[in-house]
Amino acid sequence: MRLPRLSCLSRLSCLSRLSFSLLLPLALSSVIAHAANPTPGSKKGNQKNSVRASITIYAAGDIADCKKKPAAESMAARTSDLILSQLANEPNALVITLGDHTYPIGKPEEFSNCYEPTWGRFKNKTLPAPGNHEYGMPKALGYFNYFSDIAGPERRGYYATQAGRWKIISLNSNLDPQSMQKQMEWLQQELAEKKSRCTLAFWHHPVFSSGGHGNNQQMQVAWKMLVAAKADLVLAAHDHDYERFVPLDENGERDDRNGIRSFVVGTGGARLTPMFLPRMSTEIRDNSTHGVLKLRLHEQSYDWEFLPIPGQHFTDKGKGTCH
Repeated sequence: MRLPRLSCLSRLSCLSRLSFSLLLPLALSSVIAHAANPTPGSKKGNQKNSVRASITIYAAGDIADCKKKPAAESMAARTSDLILSQLANEPNALVITLGDHTYPIGKPEEFSNCYEPTWGRFKNKTLPAPGNHEYGMPKALGYFNYFSDIAGPERRGYYATQAGRWKIISLNSNLDPQSMQKQMEWLQQELAEKKSRCTLAFWHHPVFSSGGHGNNQQMQVAWKMLVAAKADLVLAAHDHDYERFVPLDENGERDDRNGIRSFVVGTGGARLTPMFLPRMSTEIRDNSTHGVLKLRLHEQSYDWEFLPIPGQHFTDKGKGTCH
């Protein structure tokens, strides 16, 4: 699919295309900057560039559900406790949220009463993407009111930033066709103009999944663009399980050299759900364990590890190199 190149119609529209890092709150900007460039002369600052550029990310979606239990007793409290225990040792780490932050419909009070006491404890370190439950409210107002500029400019729900040596792209998989076209035009320009050795993209609806919702069509154009740009990792959620796939090409066929490695991480706190038969491209999957995906992003490579909440035992780990 060939998309037209956008032109800047005004100074304001040009400015809106700047990397989202310009819009990050001061606290988050300093976290990213410090992770990429430690204090000169420090022990960490004297290490090799690949170490100096490394950054840790914790990721999951399908998070805060307080319909039957208060926030402190919810599973989201347990997964957020897990992240907080990790942040104690890695204060410069970031958190990626993969949509469906609250249940059932993303009301403002769901964010204030259920998400804020749990995952809201590290809001200033969070890079979010919206899910379908957020759009249970008109224009996902609960989500955008809560995250404000962190969720991207103009309440569109997509943005890009830099973390260490990595370009990180957050996309909105819930848009109507016209808005989705604008997002794809923006993505095409972002990938063409601001190249990076390593790229991670994330959104809510997985292009490939053996969970209850199965594959999703609406982000296939984005997937193909990212494959063409030699992106490395894609994270999604929506299905309440964990699944890791072999690297896949634009058509979903295995391509260990140029394909994208993708994960479904819908294990942030909502009730886990059944899975269908595994796909040929599935490497490992589980729907019995809540937890988060830990990524260590290095200058030219990455490591991953699924961390279960205390008392649960499934895990998964490995490593890969950037294209």
